[in-house]
Amino acid sequence: MTEWSDFQSARPQYEADGFYITQKPLFPQALIADAIAGMDAIRRGEYDTGRPPCPSVWNPGDDPDRLCKIENPQFASRAVRALLRYPALGTLAAALTGATMVQVWWVQLLYKPPAKDDSAVSNIGWHQDRQYWGVWEEGSELFTAWIALSDVTEQSGPMRFVRGSHRWGVLPQGDFFAQDLDALRAQMDVPPGALWEEVPALLPPGGVSVHHCLTLHGSGPNQTDRPRRSFAVHLRTQNARPVNRERRGLTEFIDDPELCPIIYGHL
Repeated sequence: MTEWSDFQSARPQYEADGFYITQKPLFPQALIADAIAGMDAIRRGEYDTGRPPCPSVWNPGDDPDRLCKIENPQFASRAVRALLRYPALGTLAAALTGATMVQVWWVQLLYKPPAKDDSAVSNIGWHQDRQYWGVWEEGSELFTAWIALSDVTEQSGPMRFVRGSHRWGVLPQGDFFAQDLDALRAQMDVPPGALWEEVPALLPPGGVSVHHCLTLHGSGPNQTDRPRRSFAVHLRTQNARPVNRERRGLTEFIDDPELCPIIYGHL
């Protein structure tokens, strides 16, 4: 069983780099296999909970050769809910951040198909998650755990982090949907003298990376013959508050423990 002490020494690295990449699987393979089956069912429009995901830019029947991004897949799949509740995920998140409470508040299914040609729309442009998260108060402690369901190699279009970029402040030029990563980088207001050092998140199935909400990241095309499968699990600690007491947008479901479980500690 994964213990707090397994990750405690990684906290200084997370704080310095703005991300942490596990070196071995965090989840058992049976749980990963179930989550893959759940992912495929959602992509077919089959929901074993009887509830669909939130409205998304990709829906069942859309172009299978385009990046598939589905919002809150845990609404629709018991297997995805089980993955989110696996205790090691909360243990890792708390050990890296020092949090006394960690809650899932939004999840995204990400399925990157093989790029058949240069026109494939499957890249993820450089961005900071925080630029899309205005529903949270300034200074809120927010971060993301990225769970790999497939073998993520250099050829499969891994997520790439810019080391130390969580210290650069908000860079509003980021664009999740941009396809030309080099052109987007050239437009960004990187602080003078800052080093742009990219680190790929190479992960086995069941591996996890965790990144700060201000860490720049993006990814290129999947040049293998298999899809790159993952879930982006957005997390908050006890040091995060919604802007409005009325739950809206991305904070709409945080009072529902079935959909947005607390995976470490308690409120």
